[in-house]
Amino acid sequence: MQKPEIVSAEEWQRARAELLVAEKELTRAQDALAARRRRLPMVPFSSAYVFDTPTGNRTLLELFEGRDQLVVYQFMDIGPERYCPGCTAFTANVPATGLAGLADRGVSWRTVSDMPLAQFEAYRERMGWTVPFASSRGTSFSADCDAGGGFMLSVFLRVGDDVYRTYNTTSRGVDRLVFTNSILDLTPYGRQEDWEDSPPGWPQHPTYG
Repeated sequence: MQKPEIVSAEEWQRARAELLVAEKELTRAQDALAARRRRLPMVPFSSAYVFDTPTGNRTLLELFEGRDQLVVYQFMDIGPERYCPGCTAFTANVPATGLAGLADRGVSWRTVSDMPLAQFEAYRERMGWTVPFASSRGTSFSADCDAGGGFMLSVFLRVGDDVYRTYNTTSRGVDRLVFTNSILDLTPYGRQEDWEDSPPGWPQHPTYG
């Protein structure tokens, strides 16, 4: 299997410095994009949805848990005893300490799915997850979020008792939030997935293979 080219320390430092220029350009572009994201307009969103949770029924407003901001990850429902591998990988990368950090900044988190509460609760226990969750089964929440039966991350802002949707993303927009992927993107072999642009002979496999 081909390995990265072996060079002198001086050659490596020159190549690293060139890459650093591109990395700093990307960082500035990401900062500018985040600034635009903070200035997106918001749209009124009903707070009347009722979710099934381990502690009883809760409205969307109650999922804020008294905070002003709420992030919802919608976990796909693909049928009894079946679980989306992408949603599983994402949820496994949500750290309890990270959620505590969000709470300190006034942001609540909730993983929501159209699958029945008992099914998701059993899967959560099996996987050893601690993320707070709720079932939106029987509501139009997923459809109203334009999730289309898929996965999605949505951000909401509460102003008093009024709820507004401020942001949403899916596909690669969610993928970039995964800790494991962020670290693998820094390593020589990357994520080792067959869609990546890697040198010939480097280890690669299907994304969910």
